[in-house]
Amino acid sequence: MNTKKSAIIIIIVCLQFLNTVSAQNTYQFGALPSLNLNRKLKKDWSINTKIESRQLLQSGEFNGNADKVYKYVLTDFSLISAKKVGLNSRIAGGYLIRFREGKLVHRFIQQYIIVQRLNAFRLAHRFLGDQTFSTNEKPEFRFRYRITSEIPLNGESVDSGEFYLKINNEYLNSFQDADYDLEIRLVPLLGYDINDNIKIELGLDYRVNSFLNNNTRHSFWTSLNFFVEI
Repeated sequence: MNTKKSAIIIIIVCLQFLNTVSAQNTYQFGALPSLNLNRKLKKDWSINTKIESRQLLQSGEFNGNADKVYKYVLTDFSLISAKKVGLNSRIAGGYLIRFREGKLVHRFIQQYIIVQRLNAFRLAHRFLGDQTFSTNEKPEFRFRYRITSEIPLNGESVDSGEFYLKINNEYLNSFQDADYDLEIRLVPLLGYDINDNIKIELGLDYRVNSFLNNNTRHSFWTSLNFFVEI
């Protein structure tokens, strides 16, 4: 457990170091609730339906003015189908539609997931590509890698009525026309397994991008996730 804690601390310190090299820092803070509906199908297939909404509560510059006016940002509806292709791996693909400022955004998603079940926790690697299209912006192509650790807080596995810690660390490469950007995400979550069909997670979704051109943007979202097996 000490090794895992040390790794978490190293990640946080590295992110904070990246933040300090930027000349101008802006931020936004808000809420990011989501509902995930999961269903297992025959022949190792499964399907996930997700609804996620983003609400902005405050934005501004560090050591500068702050705008505390509430603003609805967007809502995402996604449908992802996955198939198990190995003992600990699966491939998935799907579609996301986004409602933002009265306009529609379309996104196509492909991903490959590997899950490692270690002695005291579970480690998941996700490799994802997506393509985003809308009428008012040029197409955006993204390549993402996310590593997730799920650590039981009671015993060696997560059972009903127990808490667990989940930590996501993601690196997102974005290409839009001739522009490139890198976004780093760190998402620590405290989860609770209510029963075999329902889980809830609460934590902070922290994102930093545009630091490559010294115009760093920070996003802090209060993440509240519901998972329901149907």
